[in-house]
Amino acid sequence: MSDDLVEQVRSTYAKAALAVTDVSVGGCCAPPVAVDGGETFGGALYDPDDAAWLPDTAFLASLGCGNQTAVAELRAGETVLDLGSGGGIDVLLSARRVGPTGFAYGVDMTREMLDLARANASKAGATNVEFLEGRIEAVPLGDATIDVIISNCVINLSVDKPAAFAEMYRLLVPGGRLGIADVVADDSVSPAERAERGSYVGCVAGALSRSEYVAGLEAAGFASPTITFTHEVAPGLSSAHIHATKP
Repeated sequence: MSDDLVEQVRSTYAKAALAVTDVSVGGCCAPPVAVDGGETFGGALYDPDDAAWLPDTAFLASLGCGNQTAVAELRAGETVLDLGSGGGIDVLLSARRVGPTGFAYGVDMTREMLDLARANASKAGATNVEFLEGRIEAVPLGDATIDVIISNCVINLSVDKPAAFAEMYRLLVPGGRLGIADVVADDSVSPAERAERGSYVGCVAGALSRSEYVAGLEAAGFASPTITFTHEVAPGLSSAHIHATKP
């Protein structure tokens, strides 16, 4: 079953990437929205000033539930990793924030999204970025190499969230931090109710509850995890900002 879900996620986001490419060369249709929530997801959640220098295809491919540069409070010189980097919007924004002395990585399992992200980086003239192919549960980077991990509505898509949390902990330097956006359920909403309110590929059925999220981060070794709800995406499920630190 987990392999089937992984393939559903990969296929859905591959189609979204290809649709963006079609739009960029004169297609007539917007990319398919792979999430259940209309305007609660996507490029509308970003600062309009960012649109002035980012490629249109980066915004069109945005299917996240937050604005990562605002969540993570990035600083010059930091090394950042975006889990599930999609079309590259958060990597490009992060690279600009950390500046020429910093670096931004993105990892994604969908080759079509990686191709799109690399094309967007080229259009933006970004040189302090790299996009890697891989699963968020097994990132092809060394231990303690990352200062800040970001992720935008992707952890809920993982079929092995404990492994994803453990991988985040492995990658961060001591004192490194998480600043991610994700869909999180109220503790009163059961897994069955989450499945009734949205699909897995739509970022709803696979969402953790607040207490499950905190417990998962603490089990991986993170200190002082906090979850702040921002806006509702389905009854009893909200976009949330999640912060935690590696001791």
